[in-house]
Amino acid sequence: MMYSSIIKKILMAISGVFLMIFLIQHLIINLTSLLPDNGATFNTISHFMGHNPIVQFILQPILIFGVCFHFIMGFILEFSNFQARKKKYILYDADATWASKNMIISGCVILAFLILHFYDFWIPEIDYKYIKGYGMDNSRYFHELQEKFQGDIVRTIIYCFSFILLGIHLNHGFSSSFQSMGVGVKQKLFLKKLAISYSVFVSCGFIIIALFHFF
Repeated sequence: MMYSSIIKKILMAISGVFLMIFLIQHLIINLTSLLPDNGATFNTISHFMGHNPIVQFILQPILIFGVCFHFIMGFILEFSNFQARKKKYILYDADATWASKNMIISGCVILAFLILHFYDFWIPEIDYKYIKGYGMDNSRYFHELQEKFQGDIVRTIIYCFSFILLGIHLNHGFSSSFQSMGVGVKQKLFLKKLAISYSVFVSCGFIIIALFHFF
């Protein structure tokens, strides 16, 4: 039973690291929308990502699988931990952070945000390319991104709030993922600092993008 639990945690950690690598790539691409070139760089990269067969038919399915696997495994581990408790209520370690105690809560909020994000960008993209069958317009991506945020304060607030929770989730998930994969205690302090730097960079980066296109 314990061996099975360890395997699940390692698989959870691997999927988490995979998604964290994707987040950096996704953030860097979206940061190009801030360049003073009227979206030219962002349009070029987005067009390449949206029409490259390797990205579309190999990497994208792997990413979708990774997202689904990570959330499903998270729910399984949370349920296993709940079942393992001998008492209905448990006192957490006083040193435990809010993030470590409530990863399932922040994870559920992020999941809800992902559904909104898919609704805003991925579903329209699928509809544009494969259902309506429009041609390759490589200048539309920047306009579509701006259109989602300009004048829409509710959507902007939802996105910013979600990015804050994403940062909190990443801060704990980053270090715990590497610890689950066997990184030693000696590197624990370094991992904590790296986790803070990574989570702040990702969270603030996405917030800046949302606010930039809102204003």
